[in-house]
Amino acid sequence: MSETPGYRVWALPGLPEVRPGDDLAKLIAACEPGLVDGDVLLVTSKIVSKAEGRVVHADDREAAIDAETVRVVARRGPLRIVENRQGLVMAAAGVDASNTPAGTVLLLPEDPDASARTLREGLRDTLGVDVGVIVTDTFGRPWRTGLTDVAVGAAGVRVLDDLRGGTDAYGNPLSATVVATADELAAAGDLVKGKAAGLPVAVVRGLSHVVADDDGEGARTMVRVARDDMFRLGTSEAVREAVTQRRTVRTFTDEPVDPGAVRRAVAAAVTAPAPHHTTPWRFVLLESQESRTRLLDAMRDAWIADLRRDGKTEESIAKRIRRGDVLRNAPCLVVPCMVMDGSHTYGDVRRDAAEREMFVVATGAGVQNLLVALAGERLGSAWVSSTMFCRDAVREVLDLPRNWDPMGAVAVGHAAEEPRARPERDAGAFIEVR
Repeated sequence: MSETPGYRVWALPGLPEVRPGDDLAKLIAACEPGLVDGDVLLVTSKIVSKAEGRVVHADDREAAIDAETVRVVARRGPLRIVENRQGLVMAAAGVDASNTPAGTVLLLPEDPDASARTLREGLRDTLGVDVGVIVTDTFGRPWRTGLTDVAVGAAGVRVLDDLRGGTDAYGNPLSATVVATADELAAAGDLVKGKAAGLPVAVVRGLSHVVADDDGEGARTMVRVARDDMFRLGTSEAVREAVTQRRTVRTFTDEPVDPGAVRRAVAAAVTAPAPHHTTPWRFVLLESQESRTRLLDAMRDAWIADLRRDGKTEESIAKRIRRGDVLRNAPCLVVPCMVMDGSHTYGDVRRDAAEREMFVVATGAGVQNLLVALAGERLGSAWVSSTMFCRDAVREVLDLPRNWDPMGAVAVGHAAEEPRARPERDAGAFIEVR
């Protein structure tokens, strides 16, 4: 019979209080840890930070968090989840005011992977053993209550076990399974370490297959890059990001647009406010090249006729017509329409005009919802007013009811390039307080 798989994990007692400048490898070696080749040493980041002098005076912990923050991911009351200088997304940027003298805070190691490499090399020189080293810190996790330790730095450990391309016990292909081995080891060590008990180091034995000959790529490889991060922002931050990052995109790639994404954006659009409990929005989706071409050709002909009546030269007309390329080159078009079903008629010019304006505002709110939702789907868009200037032609080509008023057109697709930076605008310039 083969040996039953198993491992042992224990805390290392006897480690003294760590101070700036201490040689952590020698302090650990002095505890006679009995390390052997293939062991994994789990070291709480706090003592690494102390040894590296990452203790700073800070009467205001919030200021220290600000200094370590690259971007705010989510905020709820005083709690901030941020991305810190090490690329880690965590509460308070990893700035810790516990287990450190009053008036000071601990910052995470400047480079936790480098710290792990230094410690591994020091143990090899001092004790003559080849071990893996993981620097750990405590994290909360989305959708899960409670904290656990994870790897923030690693050396000599295969931090990820990529099982993609293999099969399970039933022969089913594994297409997405990548095991976070270093995090699993960190969590195992946290069961025997103790913040209050003064046991910041643990040893795992019996898993030598996770220990590498070289230092490896480190825990940094476990940080999900932005393009793969489906949960990059908290709810309110994501809403603000979508609103402010909604940009007019004028050039698109050939990549097809997911029809489901456009329909989800329409579902968001029709949550806009509207007068008299009405639903004044209709969205015509032109997903085929043939339907887009028919509409845009008719709009072009109507535009040319208008420009000729204005006395424009043929050269000027050709130049203006090229502005429509943003719609012609988009892989999908949406024509928002306003329907005034449920509107009131007063028989008074002033009030009837105001009634229509209410519906126009509601339709505009729906269009803005659409554009923001498309941005949330990572789709670029451009709202163009052109259908408003040739409504009869648009209704005829698209076979729309007479009471449907086209309110522009929205080009939708994948942006061919990043839009230019938006100039900062001072909100105060648009505010009047009374």
